[in-house]
Amino acid sequence: MLFSETAGRQVVSATEARTVGIVDGFVVDPATASVVALRLKKTDGSGDTLVWEHIHAIGPDAVIVRSGATLGTPSGELAPLADKHRSLPGKRVLDERGEALGTVSDVDFDADTGALLTIRTTTGDHPGKRVLGLGPYALILREP
Repeated sequence: MLFSETAGRQVVSATEARTVGIVDGFVVDPATASVVALRLKKTDGSGDTLVWEHIHAIGPDAVIVRSGATLGTPSGELAPLADKHRSLPGKRVLDERGEALGTVSDVDFDADTGALLTIRTTTGDHPGKRVLGLGPYALILREP
């Protein structure tokens, strides 16, 4: 599943069948090379972050959340990861030697686990398991 395909999808409660929000972004943990939360827009105001554990399924038309799932404001270990300056699309990509590898054009991730499968850049594709670090300036990839 691509970030570009998932962004803009409605997030729907499984038991109440009501819209909780719309996918606006992805919170990535570089230590695990995985999506750990979704950033939402058009929520009821109780928060804008949905942690991965509350996601029941990501389908072709909507994201379904588990009953009792609540939105929150990023805190603890999630807070620095949820900074919008760490968003992957459009992010500069460098290898661990400092060589430029283009910018992120899209990300392919496993819709069941959140694992990053492929980082698509303007200069080519890179396995998600190469992610080493992510910050406001760049995404850093390990050498192949």
